[in-house]
Amino acid sequence: MADTKREIERKYEATDDTRLPDLTRAAGVDRVAPRGRTELDAVYWDTADLRLAADSLTLRRRTGGGDEGWHVKFPVALGVRDEIHEPLSDTLPPSLAALLRSRIRHAEIAPVVRLLSSRDVHHLLADDGTLLAEVSVDTVLAERLAGEGSGTSAAWTEIEVELADDGDPAVLDAVEKRLRKAGVRPAESSSKLARALAETTPARDGEEPEEDAPRTAGDHVLAYVRKQIATIVRLDPAVRRDLPDSVHKMRVATRRLRSTFKTHRRILDREVTDPLGAELKWLAAELGLDRDQEVLDERIGSRVEALPAVLTLGPVRGRLRAWSAARRTGSRRRIIDVLDGQRYLDLLEALDALVADPPLRPAARKAPGKALPRAVLKDYEKLARRMDHALEHPPGPERDTAMHEARKAAKRARYAGESARPALGKPAKRFAKRVKAVQSVLGDHQDSVVAREALRALAIEAHAAGETAFTWGLLYGQEEAAAEARERELPEVWARASDPGLRADLKH
Repeated sequence: MADTKREIERKYEATDDTRLPDLTRAAGVDRVAPRGRTELDAVYWDTADLRLAADSLTLRRRTGGGDEGWHVKFPVALGVRDEIHEPLSDTLPPSLAALLRSRIRHAEIAPVVRLLSSRDVHHLLADDGTLLAEVSVDTVLAERLAGEGSGTSAAWTEIEVELADDGDPAVLDAVEKRLRKAGVRPAESSSKLARALAETTPARDGEEPEEDAPRTAGDHVLAYVRKQIATIVRLDPAVRRDLPDSVHKMRVATRRLRSTFKTHRRILDREVTDPLGAELKWLAAELGLDRDQEVLDERIGSRVEALPAVLTLGPVRGRLRAWSAARRTGSRRRIIDVLDGQRYLDLLEALDALVADPPLRPAARKAPGKALPRAVLKDYEKLARRMDHALEHPPGPERDTAMHEARKAAKRARYAGESARPALGKPAKRFAKRVKAVQSVLGDHQDSVVAREALRALAIEAHAAGETAFTWGLLYGQEEAAAEARERELPEVWARASDPGLRADLKH
């Protein structure tokens, strides 16, 4: 079973002559306990085109030290990484291979860099002996094993300060203050691997060409498409690790991408994008099996918890738990099966092929100020028709359905505005914000419709089991009231979103 650790550390430049200052003068540090020297031998693996390094990921097999084995590190924030560890073995453990699958795909991985580190370790302790941080002075020898610069080496000395588990980040600030006062400066490279690759890659004549800024409508659309594809790939390991909100975020990225293909059919050839859109719809549906139940559980559960005890009649919480468990059984396993499946891998490959050779139509060459507003306004017009249809219905099932259809159109119009924001600026931002408000009201209304269906089913189950259905009926009534409130709120929210000035600004 893989172990996960949140690694919070800072790195500093050093030389063979660098000496640690007296760190007991750092706020909160009472003692510095030398822990001796450790010899570490780490081999870093990657694809031939260094896909993992490009995303600031590291995969290594290390011997020596108390945590020898295989490690994968995912960036979380500046100086913060999640490290997943598996015991030492000759081959890459399947659990770690799965976490890297969305990046590696069918490519081979092989050793690219070997780092030999002689580590002098010191523990920073509080007055009660609590470990605050670990300071390591590493003398590093790097050897390039593959790719450009193969066979070359580099050497350096660096200082690492790693926060103890559940430690206070203020300790890192205090230690840094002492190091800076002693003339020690933060390292330029974010990791040993990054430095090793930089120092063993042959220098090129001239500067690297900078990527051109988006100019045409096609440039802007493709930039947004690339961003959503990268989000899906980045969230894959988070979903596998069951991190909070990861499934929802990945599902949103698939929807944004699919919506972009629909919105910009005059820019990207639909003969290519329609099949991809169908596959994205499949992926979103698979991810939604777990997410939809989670949202429903939270909604009904919060209403149950808010009820006074005198109104909670019968085994309400127990029945809700059993009902939820019956509908979530296997959903987590199903998501992993989807991510491990060939269909999903083929979709990622097809998306990469799309951006590598984009199927651009003539409108893609137009200026973004002309082509993008037209696409956004077309989505707005579809939303307006659906809103008119929804608002003309009296309350009831037909209106519920019409509002749900309007919600889907609002989501697409919002995504269209967001995708156009880099090119159109504040007008697109304001448009998307107003439409998002409409989407939120419609979304809460639809959640109430779904909750009422679930509450009716729960009431039927309770009645059949000889339990009172009073509480379920009470909750049903609350959801009816919530839906009516959203329906009363909707005309005003829609009036703000349909302000002609918003649409006029998009054209300027």
